[in-house]
Amino acid sequence: MKISTRGRYGLRAMADLAAQNGSESVKLKSIAERQGISEHYLEQLAAVLKKAGFIKSVRGSKGGYHLNKPPEEISVGEILRALEGPLYPVDCISDASAKDPCGASDCDGCVAKPVWEKIYQSLSGVVDSITLKDLTAGGEIL
Repeated sequence: MKISTRGRYGLRAMADLAAQNGSESVKLKSIAERQGISEHYLEQLAAVLKKAGFIKSVRGSKGGYHLNKPPEEISVGEILRALEGPLYPVDCISDASAKDPCGASDCDGCVAKPVWEKIYQSLSGVVDSITLKDLTAGGEIL
């Protein structure tokens, strides 16, 4: 699976917000400058992240964005799923997948399906175990 710029930039923006997590709102322009991301693109990502409940906006001259929860309560996995959708490496392991997504007549008998499930479980375990606080703590993520 490949994470798109949407996921990569969104995660960087969220980590930036977590690092700035104080009493003042953070303007998207300042995040865009620090992260080297287009402000227009960041506005699109912020709308998705706000709808997912990760950030809130404050209007006015002192307005900007805040995290909606403490950084230790937001996982990388949650952010990536909000921006990218499900993290399945193939459609056949999704509960919402079609009955016959790869053309095989018997998905349950597919010899490769356990591989895809293990990849999904491993990936989910890693991204769900890392929080925004971990990203901003400056330590090594194991």
